[in-house]
Amino acid sequence: MAEEPTVSNRWDADEYDGNHSFVHEYGSDVLELLEPKADERILDLGCGTGHLSARIASTGAEVVGVDAAPEMIERARDTHSSPTFRRVDARELTVEDPFEAVFSNAALHWIDDEDQDDVLASVRDALRPGGRFVAELGGTGNVERIVEATMAALEERGYDIDHPWYFPSVGEYASRLESHGFEVRFARLFDRPTELEDGEDGLRNWLGMFGDSFFADLSDDEQESVIADVERDLESTLYDHDDETWTADYRRLRFRAVRV
Repeated sequence: MAEEPTVSNRWDADEYDGNHSFVHEYGSDVLELLEPKADERILDLGCGTGHLSARIASTGAEVVGVDAAPEMIERARDTHSSPTFRRVDARELTVEDPFEAVFSNAALHWIDDEDQDDVLASVRDALRPGGRFVAELGGTGNVERIVEATMAALEERGYDIDHPWYFPSVGEYASRLESHGFEVRFARLFDRPTELEDGEDGLRNWLGMFGDSFFADLSDDEQESVIADVERDLESTLYDHDDETWTADYRRLRFRAVRV
């Protein structure tokens, strides 16, 4: 497997596991779709801090977790003993022994549109014939209100920032999978409003964790000003004053495909 990838987002493993644990907690439903079995070899693509890798391994499967972020892989290795964890870029994934399944949760939308085909080709090559690819990623319209409010605040200050994520429709991604030799057995796009942790600071902490590409060229004061504008813009729609909770407008695309 190729090593030492370049990572665009800065990851804080403590913050990720502490205030953004919903990422792996919501992955439980995707594990049910995976249906891991004892003695299977399963690759967890974009494993983060390894919580779902460990849960797959608890079924008796042999699991390899890969992620591009060194902070995530270091934490995964420190926290979990049974899966093997490697720092690998999904776009440069190569394996010697193919897997029965490839699993991915909340990772594929970090891959640029133009690089998605490289990833899908790598996943196909990593699977045995008949092997399954089970994944969930942000789907079309995911966090649309947050993205639009943030980009509007940036544009007001003269910044021209590209959309940082890839959120496809069912039809778009199913066609991509089919073009790489997969048969799509299940695909669903659904709303999943997600309560953010840390009360009234939930939205700013979410942007701080996942929005590096929005703020890469801004000073700390400019970033604070943008986030304050976003909070004011979205307060009436995404913030519950009674519960003091922000809810992100998540939409997810979940699929199960088989290598033919």
